[in-house]
Amino acid sequence: MARSKAIRVTAGRRSFLLGSAAMLAGLGAGRGARAANDEGMPFDFEILTRKAERLSAAPYKAPAPTEGLPEGLTYDLYRQIAFDPDHARWQDSGAKFRLHAFHMGWLFPIPVLLHEVAEGMARPMTFSTDDFQYRHEAAGILPPHAELPGVAGFRLHWPLNRADVIDELIAFQGASYFRALGRGSAYGLSARGLALSTASDRPEEFPTFQEFYLERPGPGDRHLTLYALLDSPSVAGAYRFDILPGEETVTEVTARLFFRSDTPEVGVAPLTSMYLYSASNRSDFDDYRPQVHDSDGLFVARGNGETLWRALQNPANLATSYFAEPDLKGFGLFQRDREYAHYEDPGARYQDRPSVLVEPIGDWGDGDVRLVEIPSDLEANDNIVAYWRPRHGAAAGEAQEYRYRLHWGMLPPDPKASLAYVLDTRSGKGGVSGVKTETKARKFIVDFAGGLLSGMDGTADVSPVVVAEGGAIVDQALFRVPEMNAWRLSFDVAPEGAGPVELMAHVEGYDQRLSETWLFQWNPRG
Repeated sequence: MARSKAIRVTAGRRSFLLGSAAMLAGLGAGRGARAANDEGMPFDFEILTRKAERLSAAPYKAPAPTEGLPEGLTYDLYRQIAFDPDHARWQDSGAKFRLHAFHMGWLFPIPVLLHEVAEGMARPMTFSTDDFQYRHEAAGILPPHAELPGVAGFRLHWPLNRADVIDELIAFQGASYFRALGRGSAYGLSARGLALSTASDRPEEFPTFQEFYLERPGPGDRHLTLYALLDSPSVAGAYRFDILPGEETVTEVTARLFFRSDTPEVGVAPLTSMYLYSASNRSDFDDYRPQVHDSDGLFVARGNGETLWRALQNPANLATSYFAEPDLKGFGLFQRDREYAHYEDPGARYQDRPSVLVEPIGDWGDGDVRLVEIPSDLEANDNIVAYWRPRHGAAAGEAQEYRYRLHWGMLPPDPKASLAYVLDTRSGKGGVSGVKTETKARKFIVDFAGGLLSGMDGTADVSPVVVAEGGAIVDQALFRVPEMNAWRLSFDVAPEGAGPVELMAHVEGYDQRLSETWLFQWNPRG
């Protein structure tokens, strides 16, 4: 789950060049196989589905790294290799979409195969060293005109923010990871095709997208459809992605899964993010920046119209939470705090990291939303995972299908919503501020904004409902903060045992619920 980070390896440039020559010398067989398919093969989603089903009936065979791929391609060298934008696919067709490929090597030694689909036929997309720019120390490490055995993934570009600028839109690279942008946002959290055995008693599997099939876009097309073949020791699958860029970029996904073995822990529509610290745990980090996170909460939309906001944490020990939702309308990892001054990082642009909402299509059956929070001391680590978990997992020989939409973008709270939303979560030592105390209690501050509550003054007959499982509420107060046009809930909770304390709160009044439900898991030992 760790993000890529800089690792300096001392392998010399000479060893890299020798490895490169060996790699390129062994490409003849792959080149011949592609030549045989240059005329194309019939293709549609049903053909890919049957291919995945046949794949699942055979023992899993792990893809082999490209023979001779140089070990000397370090992070530093790899980042000096970039796709040449003048070689972008489809730029001469009049289409607004462009395709750029990622070079193989470093953490990506397995070739990913791309195909273009047109008029029901799929043809290989080939790449050579002429398609890439080898800059600085990477200059000359591979000969010109050398055909590559595949790529490490790809990204699609689209005029997302300005009509005259082709921006990055969505990228697929590494296992089954992908991430997208809405208008004005910067890359942050990622989605995955599937999560298997995450934080369980089994080793986690990371299924991979081994092949992609992209429908050739036309000049007037505002959406693009692509397909992917997924494989893993436990499952094979066929995926369809319908991508519609915009203020919110929408990715509609159809996943058809065929299980080779019993898989108790299946994660559907998984999201992976990073949460290091914020106002609730700021004292644990000696950093000039007030907050560091890609997401600050898990959002759950219930069938009865209520919404849940589970504030994220960076726990001392692995933490898992489950949210049983028989009529789930949506869930996602959100970045609600959009104030630059709350991050002070012009490079990372945490205030612009996208939120992602998963919108189920059809009946997903019995299950729950699972949130996994992993201890982390570095912002390079993705330590937050959220996904839908079918109650009974999957059995060997079973086929499952899931459809859903991913909404990527700023996703601000609905200004017309009747329920107030959680604006912020803070915590600190319990007791009265400025007064020395030996209490073991913890103080929590939850701010609510928007909804009907925002139009009420401080005399409104509203009250908080606060529940602490595993703890006792020592004191609580609810009051309006005019400077924020928000209502603040303040309460202290004292632990009653050694286990974690599950906290839940909302505001009600005038015979109705006035806010979404705030949730938090506090571990007094950590």
